[in-house]
Amino acid sequence: MASTSSSPTRFLVFTILSMLLVLAFSSNLVEASSYRSKLRPSECNGSCTYRCSATSHKKPCMFFCLKCCSKCLCVPPGTYGNKQVCPCYNNWKTKEGGPKCP
Repeated sequence: MASTSSSPTRFLVFTILSMLLVLAFSSNLVEASSYRSKLRPSECNGSCTYRCSATSHKKPCMFFCLKCCSKCLCVPPGTYGNKQVCPCYNNWKTKEGGPKCP
């Protein structure tokens, strides 16, 4: 008889945990999608200045970052990486196939 009463309890615990996982992942997706279109063209300069602040090649970094930001209206957070947050910025490639955006 104990096995029949624990089965609904296990189902309830499983359902609650599943719902929590879905909520956790969906909130991350909402944050990422809202981040993509967050910038206005006038905000590109400040975002690119920070993005390129850690490199020793500031001029080319700023040139390409501003070009990418004006097209994609997004600059990934931080000074390096995190490009998955901005798919347009991440997927724009050079003729050679390398990344166009810093």
